[in-house]
Amino acid sequence: MGEKVVAGRFDLSDRQRYRDKLRRCLSGLELLLEQKRFDRPKNLMGLEIELNLAGPDGMPRMLNGQVLERIASRDFQTELAMFNLEVNIAPHRLGGRVFDRLAEELRTSLAYAHRKAGEVDAGIVMIGILPTLDRDDLVSSNLSDVDRYTLLNDQIVAARGEDFLLDIDGVERLTCTSKSIVPEAACTSVQLHLQVTPEKFADVWNAAQAVTAAQIAVGANSPFLFGRELWRESRPPLFQQSTDTRPPELQAQGVRPRTWFGERWITSAHDLFEENLRYFPALLPICDDEEPLEVVEAGGVPSLAELVLHNGTVYRWNRPVYGIADGSPHLRVENRVLPAGPTVMDVVANAAFYYGLVRALADEPRPVWTRLPFEAAEANFDAACRHGIDARLEWPRRGRYGGTAQVDAVTLVRDELLPLAETGLAAWGVERADRDLYLGVIEERCRRRVNGASWQAATFHRALEAGLSRDAALAATTRWYSRLSHEGEPVHTWPVGLPEPVPER
Repeated sequence: MGEKVVAGRFDLSDRQRYRDKLRRCLSGLELLLEQKRFDRPKNLMGLEIELNLAGPDGMPRMLNGQVLERIASRDFQTELAMFNLEVNIAPHRLGGRVFDRLAEELRTSLAYAHRKAGEVDAGIVMIGILPTLDRDDLVSSNLSDVDRYTLLNDQIVAARGEDFLLDIDGVERLTCTSKSIVPEAACTSVQLHLQVTPEKFADVWNAAQAVTAAQIAVGANSPFLFGRELWRESRPPLFQQSTDTRPPELQAQGVRPRTWFGERWITSAHDLFEENLRYFPALLPICDDEEPLEVVEAGGVPSLAELVLHNGTVYRWNRPVYGIADGSPHLRVENRVLPAGPTVMDVVANAAFYYGLVRALADEPRPVWTRLPFEAAEANFDAACRHGIDARLEWPRRGRYGGTAQVDAVTLVRDELLPLAETGLAAWGVERADRDLYLGVIEERCRRRVNGASWQAATFHRALEAGLSRDAALAATTRWYSRLSHEGEPVHTWPVGLPEPVPER
């Protein structure tokens, strides 16, 4: 959420006051849009990666406070639980060799953090869900010592009014309950930001929604939770269920979940912020003293603090972001689809694929979202999460006959989406060397039908066949994954199975 809030109690008038303030913020946003006050295009992209802390045995370490103290960099921050960190990379202008520069920055930052974590017998693991996490790790006492996390947990628990039910039916089935939102902390992701003008916002957001399934199919990296093999990308169902403020009765009534794919293509950024107000009660009704309409009318730039805070408690897979930089307001699309890892090369390849693809699709004269029902895009997302690289997706047919057809994800990516991504990166001004290198990683994953999730599952099963117990196999897979991740070769090149002997770090 990124907001510094102070834990406290809310009285009955706070929510009404906050709702009124949200409406004034939304009116302020409308005025800014009408007056064309937003920053001009700068082709800026940004990146955040959530990380895990694990020991030499592959087990989680609840040490983020100690590790952050040693890292001593503003680029690294706490995340929800004490085994989480987040690294933020400064915005880059899309063009030239931007992805090579990004990769070098990430390698340097993560190697430094890994060394500092080693001082307390821990290490950085960049993975969607740490396979060795146990239910006992995901309890309230392991929340990071930050007021906003405690307050958010208290408010979501109060809104739900009963234990959270986790029920994910995949290769195996997991059913359990939790008294807090801490299971959400198991989900570690990559967040890709793209600054866009208001005029292009809807096209970019719609394009990002359309390609979520392709992103997951090639990038899935979260097949395990609590010792069970679930979906190839288990983060989305876990995140939705662990933050679900709706008891079963409200679910049956069709009340929308706070972790939400959405339900329609949009025509402006305003659509999304307005939906937030219409559908989602405030979790953190904290008001500041700014009067946004007065600020706009005086020619100033409002912070829209309540709108921003509320937006941070609605967990869209592609989220609108309002921000201010150098005194000018701007809009970003925040893509929250991808899991972390497996390597820096893989993360940057996923980013190149995304930025190229959304640029090309947003520029098309007959956009994909005019030919693909929104319900099909949502079903594609679900299929990709379940089946990963082996998913089949519905996609518009090429040619004059129109309509949609089912196609293997790898065929769609290789034959149609990678050429589009190449075109989009060229339009951004990205040099051919970067385009070839990083899109080539995606192409090789498709050719070999390998991503992080398929490697983890295959290596785990090899370990079982070698006689290891489930827990030992998961720990050994995690240790070997961590070592290969830090060596840095992309996951499609990794040997399946464990080395002999099984490494301890």
